[in-house]
Amino acid sequence: MVLWQAIAVAAVLSAFSAGIAIATRILMPGPDGRPTASVVGAAGRLGWPLWTVYIAAFALTVLVGVRLMVAVLRVAIANRRRRAHHRMVVDLVGVGHDAALAQPCARTRDLRVLDVAEPLAYCLPGVRSRVVVSEGTLSTLNDDEVSAILTHERAHLRARHDLVLEAFTAVHAAFPRLVRSSNALGAVQLLVELLADDAAVRAAGRTPLARALVACAAGRAPSGALAAGGPSTVVRVRRLSGRGNSAMLSAAAYLAAAAVLVVPTIALAVPWLTELKRLFNL
Repeated sequence: MVLWQAIAVAAVLSAFSAGIAIATRILMPGPDGRPTASVVGAAGRLGWPLWTVYIAAFALTVLVGVRLMVAVLRVAIANRRRRAHHRMVVDLVGVGHDAALAQPCARTRDLRVLDVAEPLAYCLPGVRSRVVVSEGTLSTLNDDEVSAILTHERAHLRARHDLVLEAFTAVHAAFPRLVRSSNALGAVQLLVELLADDAAVRAAGRTPLARALVACAAGRAPSGALAAGGPSTVVRVRRLSGRGNSAMLSAAAYLAAAAVLVVPTIALAVPWLTELKRLFNL
């Protein structure tokens, strides 16, 4: 997860840094060290072909920045509206259930049980978060499995995985289709489920969680919610049947994440600082 977050931050920083670098090239003076007063005036120094390329690249950077801000607002507002509406619905139709309320991780104030025969479990993140399960889930699963599925959903709420998903969704929507990939968004969607699975394993064990995931695999959650089941269930159950995370692999991921952030930042910052020093020393 940390590696993907570092890659996303590096991609955004690289896009904006490229625009700033191009702007400095357009306004870069000759030998006197003073910025060009007019953007159009730089065409004579750079030549029209190169100037046109620079202007187009800078305009693309501005477009990506505007699209990113719009996407962040659009995703955040849309998700919160959907969650608020669904929260109101489950508050109205949700019922209590002794089997759920008896779990150590259950809290009466935010747990809702739907009168649905199909096993399902999901959470609605936010300030007034909700964990939603069905009667089918509680009648199908034993106590350990119910504990595992509730812990899984509470792990999503505690770590605010919804904010991570919103950020990656906004970045994915902001970049043009020719340069973006759905791999990062899909990987993060899987990784937040794996992180919640790890929390459930620590609380209830691998076998109860695996059985609970299989039981809830077909359950559908509303848009904006984080469901225990879904298309990634097979991958997650296979992971539970294998060995745990490797400490060496985790360390390598953290080192790679640091390198992804630090190395490009230094490579971009050093030339800028050098040029600023030259300009102010004149």
